[in-house]
Amino acid sequence: MKVEKLDHIGIAVEKIDLALPFWEGTLGLVLHGTEEVKEQKVKTAFLPVGDTEIELLESTDPEGPIGKFIAAKGQGVQHLAFRVENIDAALAELKDKGIRLIDETPRYGAGGARIAFLHPKATGGVLIELCERK
Repeated sequence: MKVEKLDHIGIAVEKIDLALPFWEGTLGLVLHGTEEVKEQKVKTAFLPVGDTEIELLESTDPEGPIGKFIAAKGQGVQHLAFRVENIDAALAELKDKGIRLIDETPRYGAGGARIAFLHPKATGGVLIELCERK
C-alpha cells in the first residue's frame, strides 16, 4: 500500500456556519467550498492548508455517523484521512494483514473521492479514512 499524503483532517462540528469564523477569521484559512453527501448524512466544508485540508463535518441527521459522534464525544477531531494510490489494493492488503475494516469496499465521499474507513480498534483508537482521488 502506498500512502501518498495526509489528505485531510475531519473535524465534527455542530454547525459549519458557527465554526467558520474561527477557521477563516482567526486562522485566516479560505473556504474552498461546501458539499452535502446524502449517503453519509453529512454536510462538509473544506479549507485547504498547504497540500492538505481541514474538513468540517456537520451532521444532517442525528442518527448519522457525525450526529452520533457529537452526541457521544462532542465536537472535535473525528478522523484522519490518508490519500492512497489504489484504494482497492490498499483494502485488500489491510484485510490480508488482519486489519479490521469498517468498509471492505470503497464508497462515495466528498469531492468525488472513493473512501473507506479502518476500525479504530485496529488503529490504536484513531478513526482512519483512506481516500483515492483521480
